Amino acid sequence: MKCLRCGYCCHALSVIIVDDPTKGITEDNLKHHAGGKRCPHLLGNKVGEFSCSLHEKSWYKETPCFAHDQISKSPSDPCRMGVAFTSGKLDPASFLS
Repeated sequence: MKCLRCGYCCHALSVIIVDDPTKGITEDNLKHHAGGKRCPHLLGNKVGEFSCSLHEKSWYKETPCFAHDQISKSPSDPCRMGVAFTSGKLDPASFLS
């Protein structure tokens, strides 16, 4: 799945995240990020331009965020939620407020 950087997942989904990036993935450094608020690692303020401050960390591929995907035919298929939010078919205010 190709992420369109809409920010939906990082605002609305409940997931386990790394609390302190300097410590990496350790049992005492994981916390529940409840959906409905912005992930503390999310950068940017505009739909279509959000990014994650952890993507470049060597351990990022071990996180639940990296594993997030959708059923698609090809890894290059655009995220369906991203298409909806970046095209205006869904109002991003539903998760950005």
